[in-house]
Amino acid sequence: MRLSRYFLPVLKENPSEAQIVSHRLMLRAGMIKQSSAGIYSWLPLGFKVLKKIEGIVHEEQMRAGHVPMLMPTIQPAELWKESGRYDDYGQEMLRITDRHDRDMLFGPTNEEMITDIFRAHVNSYKDLPLTLYHIQWKFRDEIRPRFGVMRGREFYMKDGYNFDLTKEDALHAYNRHLVSYLRTYERMGLQAIPMRADGGPIGGDYTHEFLVLAETGESEVFYDSAVTDLSFGDREIDYDSVEQCQGVLEEFTTKYARTDETHDEALFNEIPEDRRRVARGIEVGQIFYFGTKYSESMGATVQTGDGKPQPVHMGSHGIGVSRLLGAIIEANHDDSGIIWPEGVTPFHCGIVNLKQGDEAADAACDDLYKALTAAGLDPLYDDRKERAGGKFATMDLIGLPWRITVGPRGLKNGVVELTSRRSGESEELAPEAAVAKIVEIYEAHPSPQGF
Repeated sequence: MRLSRYFLPVLKENPSEAQIVSHRLMLRAGMIKQSSAGIYSWLPLGFKVLKKIEGIVHEEQMRAGHVPMLMPTIQPAELWKESGRYDDYGQEMLRITDRHDRDMLFGPTNEEMITDIFRAHVNSYKDLPLTLYHIQWKFRDEIRPRFGVMRGREFYMKDGYNFDLTKEDALHAYNRHLVSYLRTYERMGLQAIPMRADGGPIGGDYTHEFLVLAETGESEVFYDSAVTDLSFGDREIDYDSVEQCQGVLEEFTTKYARTDETHDEALFNEIPEDRRRVARGIEVGQIFYFGTKYSESMGATVQTGDGKPQPVHMGSHGIGVSRLLGAIIEANHDDSGIIWPEGVTPFHCGIVNLKQGDEAADAACDDLYKALTAAGLDPLYDDRKERAGGKFATMDLIGLPWRITVGPRGLKNGVVELTSRRSGESEELAPEAAVAKIVEIYEAHPSPQGF
């Protein structure tokens, strides 16, 4: 992509309505535009990152054996009345009446709908276990939407639902999701800590939230500092292995880490004092096991081996895809702008031409662009007739991890400048060597397929 042909409406000044870093930088970098309170249009740069995040979520869900599908945004109210949640959910639910006076709602979650799909098509225990998921827009009518995409009314979310014959099988599904979520977040350059949480309107006694530590987090969290030393890394896990998945759960949840809703001061004080931490966290996902809460109320049963109907055990598992984008920025920025981790960057590399119109500089930039593209990468070439300082400021603001700077003086010596956005360090390399280094970097941080 050439920047002269791209739609990137960057702002020089900080928007007055933005209270936190991610909201401010997303507006300044031309990633979103507010449509109404808590509802945003996703402009090309923001949409590109959103799809990268979605792609990673899809890959890790399918790696864990979960099956993608898509459910509608508008749901019939009768399903929620059947489960007993229609009146309990509160004013966050946007209730709608269609032209035939049927009660509808804009879905905040999909437990009822997926249970209805399951009961219509699955009758035998032989069809279990089964985990279905989708990524879809949700709506919750927040009384005070704020912080941009961090607490909007409309948001993009992955929600998955497991159906199992026994509690033991369902808890393995719970553990499997925990493993897949750890992999997902680390691929995005995040450390998301699983913390014991409250079930809220979803229900269930087994639930963990995944929180990214940040000063702007909406939740107060209490944890043993030793949890921040944990990393999933590149290990391979057999998702069918109960022992392996249980082992990862125990490794990442044994040490104290809780949200304020489930905080236990007595247990917290058992931690050595130098390891006790109180901080703020951004919730980026949550997993639940709630047993037969929905299957019993909605008649989702299977025939067991002895021919008797049995309610299935269920759980639900969510990742805030659009919210993750804000969380990544909160954890990766400086005074100049965003610093994207390589796994989710909208473009792999920026190319800055210091003297647009110079024959040698133009040709070198074109060659770099073609070489990076031929290697399967997606560079952004700033080919505008703009002063160098303005080009550097734009690249720093939008946060591409790597920048290749091309100028007539360097080309006379056969070199270009390769700069790391995160460290600020630069080195002079031959153009071919700069391309080879970028290719090597992204071999360790592959983009999701199709993005």
